[in-house]
Amino acid sequence: MSIGPELLLDEAVRRFRAARPDLARDVDLSSASGLAAAQRSLDAEVMAVSVVREFELVSWIRGTCAFAAGLPPSLVPAWRRSFTRTIFLAGNPSNLLDRFSFAHVSPDGAAAWTAPAAEQDLVPLRRLLKLFSGPHELPSQPPLSLEVPGVPDRPPVRRGLYVAVAGVPVAEVMVHLGHLLAEAVLDGLLFPGDALTVRLVPRLSGITAPFAALRIGSESGERLRAFAGLTKEMGDD
Repeated sequence: MSIGPELLLDEAVRRFRAARPDLARDVDLSSASGLAAAQRSLDAEVMAVSVVREFELVSWIRGTCAFAAGLPPSLVPAWRRSFTRTIFLAGNPSNLLDRFSFAHVSPDGAAAWTAPAAEQDLVPLRRLLKLFSGPHELPSQPPLSLEVPGVPDRPPVRRGLYVAVAGVPVAEVMVHLGHLLAEAVLDGLLFPGDALTVRLVPRLSGITAPFAALRIGSESGERLRAFAGLTKEMGDD
């Protein structure tokens, strides 16, 4: 799979149509600028809030997958219509457990997630904490291996997870990975027990891995870029 402009637009439009089929016929999705305008016109029906004490990539990926997998089915449709919007705030979840309800807290206590809710219901938490600030890029490192947490209910598979880091601060990486992982779990691409090999790369352009899902966003205005990609099932080497 060659990641070119046409593929980027096709994948971004596919996501828009999947989340908002009720609006897809009434907006211009024929160009990146039309897609951006359509996205700007939408208000999130619900959103989740993640409180992050510290960002450790493997722990955070595992926590994101566990959070999405544990959501009650009744909450999923509205969150999908809101494009799985999540706000990341800086704080220590352990100091907030007696004041706020979290749908998932990572075992190491480094991050916690609220269930998706209307924006007004999350105002007290958002007023208490500031946005998580991760201004630096993730440093290059060897591939990382992890297992999606939970009790497997099917034979596990192996996938690759590519993350673009060139010019992308940590706080933005969290946003892009959060969308990709949550939607992969909700779409049945990722299950408990699945093995992920995480590779940090400058850009996804030029990578020919067979991707099952891509996270497409905008950079430099309305130009589209692939910020993360989850590969199709990988056989044993």
